[in-house]
Amino acid sequence: MNPSTASSRKTAATNPVEAQDWTDRRATAQAHRAASARNSSSRRRFVDPTTCERDYTQAEREFMQAMQEYKQRSGRMFPTWSEVLEVLRELGYQKP
Repeated sequence: MNPSTASSRKTAATNPVEAQDWTDRRATAQAHRAASARNSSSRRRFVDPTTCERDYTQAEREFMQAMQEYKQRSGRMFPTWSEVLEVLRELGYQKP
């Protein structure tokens, strides 16, 4: 590495304003694009029912408990749909 290259790298590293300007401009532009996309989308935001305060039916509580037990037993935080179907069948559900 020649001395002029080392000097220019050291200057850029010690001048946080230049690095910050570039990073902030890029992050700001990205944030504006994301906000614009969110605002123009007519989709409803997903609301996780487990975070809502409501009364669950006995069947819903039984299913949520069975899913929680399956996740603990299998060590899988995000079961596949096949695994969800397996839990439902273990609970006795079947297609009529």
